[in-house]
Amino acid sequence: MDIEEIIEDLIDKNADDFEISKLIKEHIKNYLGSLNEMFVENQGKDFLVKHAKKIDQFIILIYKYTLRKYFGNYMPFVNSIPVVLVGMGSYGREELCVYSDVDLMVVYKALPGYNIEPMVQSMLYLAWDAGMKLGHRTHKLEELVPASNQDLTIKTAMLESRFLCGSKLLWMETERELLKIQRWQKKEVIAQIVNAYEERRAKHPMSMEPNIKEGVGGLRDANTLSWICKILFGSMRIKERVPEIIDEEEYKEFRSSLEFLFRVRSALHLSAKKKQDVLNLEFIPDVAAKLGFENKLLKNAQMQLASKTMSAMHTIDVTCKIFMRKLTASILSQPTRITALKKGRVEKGLYVVDHCVYASLKKPSPSLSMVLAELQQFDDPKLSFDISYVHYIKNAHFTSHNSKKVYKQFRALLFQHNLYTIFSLLYEASLLQQLIKPVRQILNLAQFDGYHKLPVDIHSLHTLYHLENIKEPFIKSLFDDLCPEGRALMKLVAFLHDIGKGRKGDHSELGAKIFRAYAMKLEFSEQAIETGITLIKYHTLMSNTANREDIYDERVVLAFISKLQTPQILKMLYILTYADTNAVNDNIYTGFVAKLLREFYNYSLDMFDKEELIDETTKRLRKENSLKKSPEFLELSKALQKKTLSVQSNFFFLKQKPSAIVRIVKEAEETPIDAYRYKISNEDHLSINVIRGRAFNIGYLLGKLSYLDLVQMDIYKLFDGKKYFQIDFNEKVTENDIELICELIDNSFDMSKKVTLKKPVILKGEIDLDCEHSKSYALMHVNTKNQHGLMAYLMSIFDEHEIDIAMAKIQTIKNRTRNLLLIEKTGRLCDNKEQILDYFY
Repeated sequence: MDIEEIIEDLIDKNADDFEISKLIKEHIKNYLGSLNEMFVENQGKDFLVKHAKKIDQFIILIYKYTLRKYFGNYMPFVNSIPVVLVGMGSYGREELCVYSDVDLMVVYKALPGYNIEPMVQSMLYLAWDAGMKLGHRTHKLEELVPASNQDLTIKTAMLESRFLCGSKLLWMETERELLKIQRWQKKEVIAQIVNAYEERRAKHPMSMEPNIKEGVGGLRDANTLSWICKILFGSMRIKERVPEIIDEEEYKEFRSSLEFLFRVRSALHLSAKKKQDVLNLEFIPDVAAKLGFENKLLKNAQMQLASKTMSAMHTIDVTCKIFMRKLTASILSQPTRITALKKGRVEKGLYVVDHCVYASLKKPSPSLSMVLAELQQFDDPKLSFDISYVHYIKNAHFTSHNSKKVYKQFRALLFQHNLYTIFSLLYEASLLQQLIKPVRQILNLAQFDGYHKLPVDIHSLHTLYHLENIKEPFIKSLFDDLCPEGRALMKLVAFLHDIGKGRKGDHSELGAKIFRAYAMKLEFSEQAIETGITLIKYHTLMSNTANREDIYDERVVLAFISKLQTPQILKMLYILTYADTNAVNDNIYTGFVAKLLREFYNYSLDMFDKEELIDETTKRLRKENSLKKSPEFLELSKALQKKTLSVQSNFFFLKQKPSAIVRIVKEAEETPIDAYRYKISNEDHLSINVIRGRAFNIGYLLGKLSYLDLVQMDIYKLFDGKKYFQIDFNEKVTENDIELICELIDNSFDMSKKVTLKKPVILKGEIDLDCEHSKSYALMHVNTKNQHGLMAYLMSIFDEHEIDIAMAKIQTIKNRTRNLLLIEKTGRLCDNKEQILDYFY
């Protein structure tokens, strides 16, 4: 049975308002529950129109019931009752979203023969009881114009009025009042609308979670255009302004973008099950599914949704700004402004007034080369470009492949002081992706990392902005000290540092390759190109190292600077890190981060004096990279991989093959902290390998084996307090000796064991202790005649003074022993340097 028939039946049974509202509420609930299915079949504006029409039915039903309640069987003709119900705002436009308020206006005449006000009040109460979210206004006919002048929001809502039901006679009178509102002080009202438009956009800038309704490029921008069209032409239909104000292709692109935002907003309301206009990350997966996006190789469904949404909002943003300028140029122009434009004339149709570049809206579209030539005239950091100039260059004509002349002109722009402003202009005019074609891959590319606030393209522009507007004096002085090509290179790197994103693979590595190809087209020197490649390849290295590792650990710093190669690249990376970090989010570059990066920079700069360590660390990093690719290493647990790479000894990586490294660390991991293991080899010569967790009396062992010729010994500090010893002798031993050596090794873990050793002959100058080798370690060099028991004596002295050997490398060549020992620094060691050396002479 139809709901109207059910209501008639209830009226016959003298049902009260509560029962009627309960019935209507149930039907509304069932309708809202069916919207997901309805959305599958009808999306965009069509869905919104159907939804608005359905709400019309409920409101008309409530109005009819109210009339029946008040008049019974004596109801006059509807046109005779001085009441009219009017839809306003999005409801009036038939763009009502699912959970938006229903803006209803009731217009009436307070005639003595009708008790209108209680009847209207009863109708509204019934609608609220039925669960309708009404945003209502009730006005006498003569109050409409005064009410519209109270608030701009009321005025614009009234401009969108649509007849729902009631007296058509009164609606005709209402339309006359609405016409007065439309024509009321056009210039002043349009100025108010434009001001409100700018204030709203400032409150809701573009972000990774855009406001679909109120944000820059959102639906409200399009509404603003409609209001201005209504005031100027009496119609809100933007299509009627084709081709007078906007050409057919521009309108199609604009309309397509608007249609997509209608779909997104409807899906967002359905997903959130409430009024929700901000596309928060939590809703994106469900909205993407509702809109039919599917995962692809390089972009999943969520990324596609976010990118298409931002692209649509960009189109609406630029189109609305141009359209509004065309609509309001004549009505808002001031005589003084015209005079200023004449004085600031650069050429026909081109003007500079108050550091802003304007173009005639009728100026013919130029070539891309002409645009670049013009922009070279405007090298002023204070300069901005009016939307009229964007309109002028937006349809610039160009060939599919840029000529050498275009690249040369574009390169010249990199040397100007306002590159951010120029790049932003070219971006807004959709020309930047023609000049730098890889930019197409990062346009509107979302970044769901919980870190970046903006999509990749906007973040890249903001990085360039912060490079040209450095607030910290020290970093600014570093940037200013660069040569002109260095500053131009830094600007290009700042913009292209994330150019590798949106592709399969490491974005830093890919970005470095893309940069090389593009920088070559711009004819940068080979040295500059290599510098740019290094900066892009390692653009996250400084911030990641500073935030995640111990910057006071010498090994960390050496690993860091060994990738950069020169102090100059360190300086440029510091500048880039400052700009990139500031562009990420408003609260990332804090005072603490600034101090941390400055300290890291200073410490790293000082470390460049230690060339030997840098070279050693560079070689180690190459071996690490090789190790990381080996199948044996990849089979290790992530925890053991991390422990392996944390081993401090560079020689451990330089000397051992990947397979040997994996074997050693696996055995070390399996060795308990209070235990040890060893292996003896006696094929070509005696070789002893020991991994120990507990203390090892190596001086005792070497003393007992001093009758053998020690040719090489390596000691490596591993992890978890464990050490690895490899001791090689020149000769083989008998099987009986092997049994004895096993017993000696076991006894060597008794720290009370002592052995009497003959003091070796070491001359002055044959042993040296460098306490300035690094912050954490001293380096001992021993270059003397090979003698039995030499290393046993040295190690016994170290054990006696509790000196810990982090790494030892012993070699004997032509009767000379060359020993290198890396010793952990202690106050006792370096404070008593001369006294300790005297033990050996």
